[in-house]
Amino acid sequence: MTLILGGCGSTGSSDVTLRLVAADYGDSPANSSQKYWDTLVKEYESQHPGVKIDVSVYSWNDVDAKVKDMVAAGHAPDLAQIGAYADYAAAGKLYPASDLLSIPTQADFLSQLSEAGQWNHTQYGIPFAASTRVLFYNKTLFAKAGINPPTTWDELAADAKALKDKGVKYPFALPLGPEEAQAETMQWLLSGSSAGNGGTGYTDDVGTYTIDSAQNVQTFSWLKNDLVDKGLTGPVAPGSLNRATAFAAFADGQVGMLNGHPTLIQQAEKKGVKFGMVPMPGPTGRARASMGVADWMMAFKQNGHRDQIGGFLNFVYSEKNVLDFSREYGLLPVTGSASNAMSASDSTPDKALHPFLDELPTSELYPVGKTSWATVSAAVKQNIGQALAPGGDPAGVLTRLQATATAADSSARN
Repeated sequence: MTLILGGCGSTGSSDVTLRLVAADYGDSPANSSQKYWDTLVKEYESQHPGVKIDVSVYSWNDVDAKVKDMVAAGHAPDLAQIGAYADYAAAGKLYPASDLLSIPTQADFLSQLSEAGQWNHTQYGIPFAASTRVLFYNKTLFAKAGINPPTTWDELAADAKALKDKGVKYPFALPLGPEEAQAETMQWLLSGSSAGNGGTGYTDDVGTYTIDSAQNVQTFSWLKNDLVDKGLTGPVAPGSLNRATAFAAFADGQVGMLNGHPTLIQQAEKKGVKFGMVPMPGPTGRARASMGVADWMMAFKQNGHRDQIGGFLNFVYSEKNVLDFSREYGLLPVTGSASNAMSASDSTPDKALHPFLDELPTSELYPVGKTSWATVSAAVKQNIGQALAPGGDPAGVLTRLQATATAADSSARN
């Protein structure tokens, strides 16, 4: 029974090869995810001589499309570590997590990540990597302006004005361009919400889209009136500013404040920028929640191999392996055991991630369990910048996005 619960029952074959398609988290050949997986697979295969793991790593620009093409051609991989799972779960192509993982392994996942991995109340998406957002600020620019990190929206606007008065190019960088506008948007929707208002970003507590809620309209109206129209977001219109450009400008010392995730730490440090990190402020104090992001592991049923897949996944999600991956790529662990170990660590790389870890327990994720989310996300990327354009109408733009979301949700159910 122990062997079965551990996902390590009879292999059913002395020569099983599992195919895994994974995303590349590295930024150069030297730290490609292929090297991480090769090391992990070598150790696993040495302990399980009847199982081989064939890993193919693709860039984030290509990996989701690669898996989609493989599935469409009738050659689904056994495992895929990519950005979204819901469409495959809805099509009946995935194993439930409970069919694969041991009880201790499944119980170790952080609860909000496990819940985000559910489609139709069953977990199919297995969290693989996570991150949250905090407010980065340039300590040098803040010192020159004689200001402190903001704790409320009013303080954020006042700080941005002080930075502008000192000639800072981007007092507050607001990247709402099509690269990753859905992320910046959600961070602001969460910071504008408050406990008890029923709003959790794009959806309410029961998963209904609430993009045009009064709270969200108020948030984008504040952004337009108090930041953008006053010239406090820099020379590039928010709808034309992409996240990568904003991060590069921060690393070049041209940005006073912006919302960032862990990868910005190394990017800024390489350029010698002295920065601090604080929780995202809300209207009257700390925001109720930060935005969380997770990437997903999933197992396809097409080839069988349930027991072998389960055995490998239980190995992948051991505390040591989760920590090794998180530390290699500056991401947050998805399990409680690894998170606790990182929180208790005094090593410099781990301590740098503590502000993001602190945000994780109360973070809110995209509604990735909704098959309509891909359509809604694409619409936000293309249109949200119009809400802050000269003469723009935040309420009108959010109402149109709500209509798109409602239609996409209805279509996904039919």
